[in-house]
Amino acid sequence: MTFVITQRCCSDASCIAECPVDCIRPRPEDPEYKSAEMLYIDPDTCIDCGACADACPVDAIYSEFDVPEEMGRYVDLNRVYFERYPLDTSLDGLAPSPKRLSDELGTLRVAIIGAGPAACYAAEELLARGKVEVEIFDRLAAPWGLIRSGVAPDHQETKGVANMFATAFRSDAVNFHLNVNVGEHVSLAELLDHHHAVIYAVGASSDRHLGIPGEDLPGSHSATEFVAWYNGHPDHAGREFDLSGERAVIVGNGNVALDVARILTLDPDELAGTDIADHALEALRESNIREVVVLGRRGPVQGAYSASEFLALAYLPGVDVVIDPEDLVLDDASSAVLDDPEVDPTLTFKMDLAREFADRPAAGGNRRIVFRYLASPTELRGGDRVEALEYVRNELDAELNATPTDETGSIATSLVLRSVGYRGAPVTDVPFDDARGVIPNERGRVADLTGVYTTGWIKRGPRGVIGTNRADSAETIATLIEDFEAGTLTPPTGSRTDLAALLAERQPEVIDKARWSAIDAAEKAAGTPHGRPRVKFISLEQLRATID
Repeated sequence: MTFVITQRCCSDASCIAECPVDCIRPRPEDPEYKSAEMLYIDPDTCIDCGACADACPVDAIYSEFDVPEEMGRYVDLNRVYFERYPLDTSLDGLAPSPKRLSDELGTLRVAIIGAGPAACYAAEELLARGKVEVEIFDRLAAPWGLIRSGVAPDHQETKGVANMFATAFRSDAVNFHLNVNVGEHVSLAELLDHHHAVIYAVGASSDRHLGIPGEDLPGSHSATEFVAWYNGHPDHAGREFDLSGERAVIVGNGNVALDVARILTLDPDELAGTDIADHALEALRESNIREVVVLGRRGPVQGAYSASEFLALAYLPGVDVVIDPEDLVLDDASSAVLDDPEVDPTLTFKMDLAREFADRPAAGGNRRIVFRYLASPTELRGGDRVEALEYVRNELDAELNATPTDETGSIATSLVLRSVGYRGAPVTDVPFDDARGVIPNERGRVADLTGVYTTGWIKRGPRGVIGTNRADSAETIATLIEDFEAGTLTPPTGSRTDLAALLAERQPEVIDKARWSAIDAAEKAAGTPHGRPRVKFISLEQLRATID
């Protein structure tokens, strides 16, 4: 018997550290890790100990005999991965554990700006070093970043990563300073007065635009806004989305696009047991949308969605996935990709799934998610609001770039959501690479600013899943530790007590760890009578009522 990693894998590699026979791949130090969609367990080496399943923060690992029916194909996926990439132990097992700091150096004090996955992995890495004090800042009144406001509400297991962080941060070595805007309530210079180092882990808060006529018409929005709205992000809770039409179009076909398509087509009763924002659940109950068209500029082989999210669509109750078989006729370059003996098995799997969807008969009365490939929007038309999306058909050149043809088309729709990628935004007092949308850095060390570092999407760009941030943050912390041990960081002049007094003066409504714990408990208690994991408090008024 073997254990199997399934759909919910977050790739944070917690399982790798626990495996006594080193049979989980790819490891963070392996070349395939950065591009892999998930991790895999070698069935021929696994000794059935279950240590990996106990360590998994998102409950993605099962005994092969307990794999849920809808995830049964992952048994073969794990096996096929190791047929393609035989287990290699040439790196002599796991990377060594982080070296603990010498007591002679004193306590390392670090401020982390942001409270999402990258920030939290950085804080965990610091805690593993020994004598540290970590202050986590976030402008929002709740921590966890995209775990709370980006992960779809029907993916509750993925949100379980937050429980891992909450457990680790019970230590007095970690403080929260939520509802504090760095650059407004406290400056970078003031943070450096109170810490050896400051780490920016602010993510990519903006989004990319299509750059086509009509993009600013009412009814045209970014998918990131829609995701934040249904997840109860306070910046977007007051937004309104017109769901009165029968069709929505999502431009882009990554995992965010698939999340949005699911939320728009699922029966609201399926979402009522999640932590979806109440205002969004109410609006979805009144929605008239019956069809969601997912538009991709390249072909099915280049689909940006992961195999796991694509497979999950097959099990949505009351939803048909529709693909025109003609869209699956591949050009020579795409066929060559699939025929490559070194191709990632998940790519072949995605193509197999697409063909299965194309062959599956649609059920009458179901809502529909329709995939259209090789199509790029050229204009949004309408009077007072969006009425149609115009597009051009593409073809792929030998380098697999999408180039427009003379064939055009139109899709009638009243709601268009662009899902073409996140983008980092400039940060006060810190250099910014506008072309790449990142803070310029070398191994996390910010250029020309002693004691300032960065990690996560604002460091490397918006790519990877939650767990990808773990290795990224480990690199940044290793760089920071090098500088601390070399004596190049300026010792703080202010104490923790001084910092707390400064923040209390500048922002009396700061939410510390104790206050967040009270809010967290109250949200969970509010959800219990309704069978929900929590009911999110969104406004400051709700939060005040909880902690006052």
